[in-house]
Amino acid sequence: MIHKILIANRGEIAVRVIRACRDLHIKNVAVFTEPDRECLHVKIADEAYRIGTDAIRGYLDAKRIVEIAKACKADAIHPGYGFLSENYEFAKECEDAGIIFIGPKSDIIRKMGNKNIARYLMHKNGIPIVPGTDKLNNHSMDEIKLFAEKIGYPVILKASGGGGGRGIRVVHKEEELESAFDSCKREALSFFNNDEVFMEKYIENPRHIEFQILGDNYGNIIHLCERDCSIQRRHQKLIEIAPCPSISANLRKTIGVTAVAAAKAVGYTNAGTIEFLLDDYNNFYFMEMNTRIQVEHPVTEEITGVDLIVRQIRIAAGAILDLQQSDIVPRGYAIEARITAENVWKNFIPNPGTIGEYYPALGPGVRVDTHIYKGYTVPPFYDSLLAKLIVKAGSFELVVNKLQRALKEFTIDDIRSTIPFLIAITKIKEFRRGYFDTSFIETHMQELLEKTEDRHQENKEEVIAAIAATLKKIRESRE
Repeated sequence: MIHKILIANRGEIAVRVIRACRDLHIKNVAVFTEPDRECLHVKIADEAYRIGTDAIRGYLDAKRIVEIAKACKADAIHPGYGFLSENYEFAKECEDAGIIFIGPKSDIIRKMGNKNIARYLMHKNGIPIVPGTDKLNNHSMDEIKLFAEKIGYPVILKASGGGGGRGIRVVHKEEELESAFDSCKREALSFFNNDEVFMEKYIENPRHIEFQILGDNYGNIIHLCERDCSIQRRHQKLIEIAPCPSISANLRKTIGVTAVAAAKAVGYTNAGTIEFLLDDYNNFYFMEMNTRIQVEHPVTEEITGVDLIVRQIRIAAGAILDLQQSDIVPRGYAIEARITAENVWKNFIPNPGTIGEYYPALGPGVRVDTHIYKGYTVPPFYDSLLAKLIVKAGSFELVVNKLQRALKEFTIDDIRSTIPFLIAITKIKEFRRGYFDTSFIETHMQELLEKTEDRHQENKEEVIAAIAATLKKIRESRE
């Protein structure tokens, strides 16, 4: 049994975990740094403890968080996503302290957190992977160029310990390789304290398909269908859809079986995600495994009726997974739109500030996961996510209509948000048909900006012209 859970995170995911704890009648504990004192997760938690004055360091201080958990007699820690959620040393520290880490074992996090090791394990177990290399750091640039020539341009350089769109460089020709490699290493060292870099064949304009996994401590593993995360900007997801509107039932079954096999290959437990790239010929390749709950988990909950956070907690407490694969049948469609505090007209620069009027969308089949409220000051130190708008309907056409309606009703005043840009996405015919890939935003950027309502009356024409010129240079550089 788990009696008290400390949430080692902030914002909307901390609020989400607190609510799951309340549903299970489990006491909950929030932690916060000084800039987050007025955040909603602090206000609604049963207990809350300050973990420092620095905005970021406190959430990364594994020892301090474990000390607080022990002092307040929490018998489990939920890491959320981001921060320490995929830090195997933190999970190990919890294990050593006799505190339940709500996630997989530390050794699994270590293996799957290193993309080189993960690729090796998947290949060894017959899971299709993108053609590529092991780490390149000990090779000369001449050798690296030979690898790239053998794989065939374009190639993509990736940080072994990377994630969240960081530590990635796409290289279209040999002349770009050396500078891209050096840049990728620097970013990898800065963000992940690990400058290992490897190379893969760059699958141009794929669909980004991921399968939600649940596994208990007794070898039972199932998937809960897929999410299409192809609507991205610079490798950052903007909209996620479950199930994918453009794959067949047979392909869904095939990739799902592969995802479960991948999880079983590493003895996975708790909630996780297997991510794949899907090309134009329906060939799919393992990309990575996320050993945590993901931002987009609500769309899976909406189509399956399974509360993933509650399941995480129960599995961590030792419960047997009482679901079989045959129990998982997707019903309808769900879409999540990430609403962020960003200025679309200034290259999506973060736009912190104090929220004026705030009216979240409501109505049948509409859900909002958030940590903001009227008068809340969005700090400049964190991810710019304000809210996740999740809608559900029986058909893809209806769910897109519902998303558009809900976005138009959603009001966040006095700071800029991406709501108008998200509304513009719902107007593009390819999106409405469900046929798109990871190039969607880049391909349609000019049209999207033209359809985006500028509520603050910036010089829209100049911005669109600048974007168009930039996109033209990018396309010309690839030819």
